[in-house]
Amino acid sequence: MLAIEQINPRLRGVLPKEYARPALNAVMLGELIDLISGIALGETQDRARDVLGRVYEYFLGQFAGSEGKRGGEFYTPRSVVRVLVEMLEPFPDPARKVQGRVYDPCCGSGGMFVQAERFLTAHGGRIGELAIYGQESNYVTWRLCKMNLAVRGIDADIRWNNEGSFHKDELPDLRADFILANPPFNISDWGGDRLRADARWTHGAPPAGNANFAWLQHILHHLGPNGTAGVVLANGSMSSSQSGEGDIRSAMVKADVVDCMIALPGQLFYSTQIPACLWFLAKNKRNGRFRDRRGEILFIDARKLGHLVDRTRRELSDADIDRIAGVYHAWRGEMDAGTDDDVPGFCKAATAPEIAGHRYVLTPGRYVGAAAVEEDETPFVERFAALQERLDGQFAEAERLTAVIRENLAGVGVNG
Repeated sequence: MLAIEQINPRLRGVLPKEYARPALNAVMLGELIDLISGIALGETQDRARDVLGRVYEYFLGQFAGSEGKRGGEFYTPRSVVRVLVEMLEPFPDPARKVQGRVYDPCCGSGGMFVQAERFLTAHGGRIGELAIYGQESNYVTWRLCKMNLAVRGIDADIRWNNEGSFHKDELPDLRADFILANPPFNISDWGGDRLRADARWTHGAPPAGNANFAWLQHILHHLGPNGTAGVVLANGSMSSSQSGEGDIRSAMVKADVVDCMIALPGQLFYSTQIPACLWFLAKNKRNGRFRDRRGEILFIDARKLGHLVDRTRRELSDADIDRIAGVYHAWRGEMDAGTDDDVPGFCKAATAPEIAGHRYVLTPGRYVGAAAVEEDETPFVERFAALQERLDGQFAEAERLTAVIRENLAGVGVNG
């Protein structure tokens, strides 16, 4: 580990050096070394990094699952991250001929960055074409992130301090092209009283008892002129009017920085059963890359998607992710993305007056309506007769059971 850190200065002080502790089982350590040695690192360098990266990702996921609530502090489920990445499509900017800047102000173990690079390479790009920036307040989690990126050969500027992004912003001048974030939900002790006049709160000072709208405005502050962001938050952020949150939300809608809202299914996260949603923000809805979307917000109700992978946790399938992202891409007017149609019960593009009519509540269910119900072609007279016959049968069964119960009760009285 010391030799690796010496060759890679960015990993200095990051790697664990506890494998010589007497408490560790020497036989198990030997078996672990045998397993790692069996990975075919003699193949291409990219494949070796991919294999090691997937091994690391697997263990992060298993560790997050075993840690329960604490696991959610450093790990966002892969399917949720993929929705963010597939929606935002992080590519370098060909017009400026520079790297695409990707930022996460609460980056955990770096899953957002890994999926962004994976998306890029899957679409013909190369690792290194994205400039990665992050900040993390938990030192152990920061080390996990550094190692997670290192095993994949991803160069990144990941900062750490224990004060966090609100009180000690390590990258104050960064303006990112893409921001992906899963901030801790509904944090009440974020020290908001000391930041009432902060320059980041352009849409209103967030309440001291909840950091949700502080995160959204911090992220907006760090977006470049044409930047886009995807943020995971608790569902309450879409409708709460407490402590001025409703005023901040309406100010953001009026400023036209909200691009899309998605309601997610439950049971996606290790750390909480609180229902979650995705906010997509855009600094400029007519930047030339896509159609002019000013005055519109796309609402997607994805609560019925996903499948259970165990008794307590749900995942979105590849088909679910493609469906959600496809609707967004079509609405943005991307080439070959299909038609932009509202689907009752699933998605709808709402206008500013419609949203104002709902008092700036951004819950998708208010806008998408109900799914169309297939009509039964059986004539009403036949359906009614069948229902009446079924009801008569149930009444008869109820009378039979009543008689049996009375008979049994009578027997108990005699024997008693």
